[in-house]
Amino acid sequence: MELSIFVLSAAALLATPGPTNTLLATAGAGRGVRASVHLLLAELSGYLLAILTLRVVLGPVIATTPIVGHALRVAVVLYLLHLAVALWRHGSASAADVAPVTFRRVLITTLLNPKAIIFAFTLLPPADEAARLLPFLIALGCSTMLIGGGWIALGATLRHGLGRAVPALLGYRCSAAALALLACVILAPALALP
Repeated sequence: MELSIFVLSAAALLATPGPTNTLLATAGAGRGVRASVHLLLAELSGYLLAILTLRVVLGPVIATTPIVGHALRVAVVLYLLHLAVALWRHGSASAADVAPVTFRRVLITTLLNPKAIIFAFTLLPPADEAARLLPFLIALGCSTMLIGGGWIALGATLRHGLGRAVPALLGYRCSAAALALLACVILAPALALP
């Protein structure tokens, strides 16, 4: 795959709503851009660690034992549901300064993000040579930071623009519902075991 096609494909995938983007937008809405920008490092670290783990360790195991892939899918779903419940409960909390979106949550959520599987096995070229893979990883890093920053800015903009008309509770509840829905979408293929 050409680098330019990879950049466009990666940008389209990263811009798609998902668990990490939901957390980034929630953080932007809750704390603003400046207080949330450090979460971009968690997102980037999560994707890179996930891709490395998938390509080096889990790829060969999943190829020989497909049930491991199903188990991994179920683990991702359980984590997303846990995160949805935490956001739902936080929306009910009376303390406005509590930050439900932490560096650790973004890191773990990104590690478990199904998009990492697409990057690891579909978009990135085979890792025959590290030098050939490096420009793709740099492009992925730049795209991740830029698009993740866009999600934080979107959350901050929506909260700022709708702050008086829409209570914070609604934002947390919508984020929780989006994560729960995504968990259901991810779980559906795992339930269709042969």
